[in-house]
Amino acid sequence: MKITFCIGLALALSVPTLSMAEASRQEVVAARGADVMPFSLKATTHVFTKTDQGGIQQVVAKDPKDAQQVRLTREHLQEIAGQFAKGDFSGPSHIHGNDMPGLNDLKQAKPGEINIQYTSIDGGGQASYSTANPALVGALHKWFDAQLSDHGADAMEGHHDHAHMHEHH
Repeated sequence: MKITFCIGLALALSVPTLSMAEASRQEVVAARGADVMPFSLKATTHVFTKTDQGGIQQVVAKDPKDAQQVRLTREHLQEIAGQFAKGDFSGPSHIHGNDMPGLNDLKQAKPGEINIQYTSIDGGGQASYSTANPALVGALHKWFDAQLSDHGADAMEGHHDHAHMHEHH
């Protein structure tokens, strides 16, 4: 009993607190995400690409032949693009919390101040965000960074230069 306790205590103390906090936050985000996102986080990848005017959010199935995941990602991104265009950011608030970086600034944007376009892409869909307001560009970038952190292994940062993206793969 004492040996097991000492080994357990030693293991607990050897794991950095920050990574445990990040892991538990990512678990909370994944659990809340199931309430909002109809697709499987484990079967998809979120890709966040910052641009000079805002950014591009893609959700793609890890298996592009998984028709159900492709359909669900497209439906979800179409829905949220419509919601965000109306200033409704309740989905990200529910998943990531009201204090998510950038989110309050995005909620304060005037209708039409952020242009949001949905497009179907191979294996999923994408929402493109653009604005002429530098403060909102910064808010979008903070929002993308927070999503990258919160989604962990299920997310990745995209390439800034789309023209050369496919040349490197």
